[in-house]
Amino acid sequence: MATSKVTYLGNLRTKNEHLKSGDAFITDAPTDNQGKGEAFSPTDTVATGLANCMLTTMGIKARDLGVAFEGATALVTKIMASQPRRIAKIKIEMQLPGNISEKHRIILEHTARTCPVEYSLHPEIERVLAFHWEQ
Repeated sequence: MATSKVTYLGNLRTKNEHLKSGDAFITDAPTDNQGKGEAFSPTDTVATGLANCMLTTMGIKARDLGVAFEGATALVTKIMASQPRRIAKIKIEMQLPGNISEKHRIILEHTARTCPVEYSLHPEIERVLAFHWEQ
């Protein structure tokens, strides 16, 4: 069964529907590639997907460890390269709850670095990860 349906709406915009839930979002081409930049670009969704995957898998592991993880955030920066146009670097800065032991922090950081999206991205995409644990 298909996961999603993507419909081209014109003017460099797509509608993306998750078939199981019906949830939807749009993408626009970025302003530096002939678009309006009024929504996530396709490459923004890839970079953001990495942070989504990291936080989700960390959340699963935190739940298994009995650790409160709510409120964790990730700030994502995507840097493009040209010829060919592609994602060159993804920077992710995480702000994480401080009520977690050093042992569990190590486990959670490892979990983030081994999430499925991390393993799915091309190895030439540079990743810069920062884990900031509240004091």
